[in-house]
Amino acid sequence: MCRIREKGEKDVKTVIVTGAANGIGRGIAQLLDAEGYQTILLDREEKAGKLVAEELENAYFYPLDLQDEKAVRTTFKEVLKNHGTPYGLINNAGISKFMDFFEMSMSDWQEVIQTNLTSVFLCSQLVASEMKKSGGVIINMASTRSFMSEPDTEAYAASKGGITAITHALARTLGPYHIRVNSIAPGWIATEGYEELREVDHSQHLSGRVGKPSDIARICSFLLDERNDFITAETIVADGGMTRKMIYEH
Repeated sequence: MCRIREKGEKDVKTVIVTGAANGIGRGIAQLLDAEGYQTILLDREEKAGKLVAEELENAYFYPLDLQDEKAVRTTFKEVLKNHGTPYGLINNAGISKFMDFFEMSMSDWQEVIQTNLTSVFLCSQLVASEMKKSGGVIINMASTRSFMSEPDTEAYAASKGGITAITHALARTLGPYHIRVNSIAPGWIATEGYEELREVDHSQHLSGRVGKPSDIARICSFLLDERNDFITAETIVADGGMTRKMIYEH
């Protein structure tokens, strides 16, 4: 889980991925591993996270509940000690909790905000404190729900809107240290059961299909590439064109 790199061992770029046990996070870890990165996988689902790490060539899993500030600080301290300063941090972890606005409790609200948004601030702060010495890349996972909504999605929308805002704020603060910060706003990404989707699910997208985790993973790879260092403080929308559709009922 936490092998310490030996002195003289070939240097590789290390990328930390939160929420890496399933879905988009798993897809990101798989692609980055294939591209030669060392990936540090963080997730509260320990069994699933360990399985992902075992599938990959150069990956290490650490169990972590991002709602626990003390655990976050302890785990990141351990990761930095064992693996050195990372080149990249991908704040991917998040939960969606849609419920009746009038019934939502403060604990419901805080659970979503803490997991989705506060974790971005804390993880970025801990990693950037080390990245200041060498530069690096931070990628935050927002959502098209930063820009549009369905009923009863207040906490999730607020957390994702906050991610798009903190992204450009962090980019401004960390730019002098050669740390680039961007976010990705996925639309409908089917993390399982893709073959079971209906034709109408695909055809409503301008792209003609629903997204896959690999679509988001490739954007992460692009943003991590040093040749793309002119891009910072941006939110890249990846939703098959859905947010550009003008929809009226006839």
